[in-house]
Amino acid sequence: MIKFLIKGLIRDKSRSRLPIIVVTIGVFLTVWMQAYITGFMGETIELNARFTHGHVKVMTRAYAEEMNQLPNDLALLEVSALREELSLLFPGMEWAERIQFGGLLDIPDESGQTRAQGPAVGMGLDLLSENTREVKRLEFERVLVRGSLPKEAGEVLISEAFSQKMLVEPGEEITFIGSSMNGSMIMHNFTVAGTLSFGVETLDRGTLIADIEDVRLALDMQDAAGEIIGFFGDGFYDDERAYDTIKAFNAGYKDDPDEYAPVMKTLSQQGSMATYVQMADIWAKYISLIFIIAMGLVLWNAGLLGGLRRYGEVGIRLAMGEEKGHIYRSMIYESIIIGIVGSVIGTALGLLLAWYMETHGINIEGMMDGASMMMPNAIRCRITPPAFYLGFIPGVLSTVIGTALSGIGIYKRQTAKLFKELEA
Repeated sequence: MIKFLIKGLIRDKSRSRLPIIVVTIGVFLTVWMQAYITGFMGETIELNARFTHGHVKVMTRAYAEEMNQLPNDLALLEVSALREELSLLFPGMEWAERIQFGGLLDIPDESGQTRAQGPAVGMGLDLLSENTREVKRLEFERVLVRGSLPKEAGEVLISEAFSQKMLVEPGEEITFIGSSMNGSMIMHNFTVAGTLSFGVETLDRGTLIADIEDVRLALDMQDAAGEIIGFFGDGFYDDERAYDTIKAFNAGYKDDPDEYAPVMKTLSQQGSMATYVQMADIWAKYISLIFIIAMGLVLWNAGLLGGLRRYGEVGIRLAMGEEKGHIYRSMIYESIIIGIVGSVIGTALGLLLAWYMETHGINIEGMMDGASMMMPNAIRCRITPPAFYLGFIPGVLSTVIGTALSGIGIYKRQTAKLFKELEA
């Protein structure tokens, strides 16, 4: 019977073409919207993860309690050995040592006297080693405005807005004034290699990016780091996976009373990110649910109208002696076939567009000027397992329900009136 119905749908395009097109469009929009919402919400989380929080972060217990103050006097020691331990425990993750610090930048004139000064927030990370992924992770090449990336020790990057304000050009020397890990005052000279513009006010106000070995030398932090941040191999934050990771690590130091013992925290345990992670998860689910319901109603209506348009066909089939139950079941089977075919095509098209947007993205950098929080400069989709099956919910279920409701009228038809109806 199924084979017979499929042949009928193929040969009679009026019964299959329009319903399949409607289902395809509805499923396509559902799949693409789910991937878009997941990607946009997740991209904001990933941006914060790349710059500050990581997917997980290892610090000393004392540092974690005062994290917002960047207390490098409470930093991790012997980080080389700790990083090797992390690599052995979690081989599927990437680890990066970071030092965040603050101080004053002094800009000298030709005679060496102070020409301008301004506060700066600095970040020490791996810029110069052969296998570093930090340059690519933070997209320094994309946001480079003038000059070049550091190629040797002593070269740094500063924000373009800060450079314009202080009238500093690439190639000029600047002096960082701050405090060392031991609390003593330090002054260290750097050479500006280039300037960066992230398009985010909080980063462009006064940022200094230096190689972590230069920062260690300046702050007297040999083989030390404020934090070691970890990233999952697939590049996306997973809160459940992050909690499993920190449980496995922290269990090894549970009985250590030392306040300088390492502790690992997830991204959602740092600052206000917990609220955003929960909000992103809830919004993604609710918006996707609302869109699925909306598409479901549209496809339900389409199935209902499709059944009503076949009112005359049903009458002829009844007049020829076909059983009402057989007609009803055949219409349901047809709607299932149409729903599956349309859902498969719509899902494929939705995933194709989502893949393109995940790979290339849509640049919205111009809309981010003056933003006070870290937001992505490009809109990207993200394909997750639900994208492969969510479209079938409105595509098949709603179409079948619509056809089932319209088909109820079959049982109300009276054979005695059929010829009068057909003559009319």
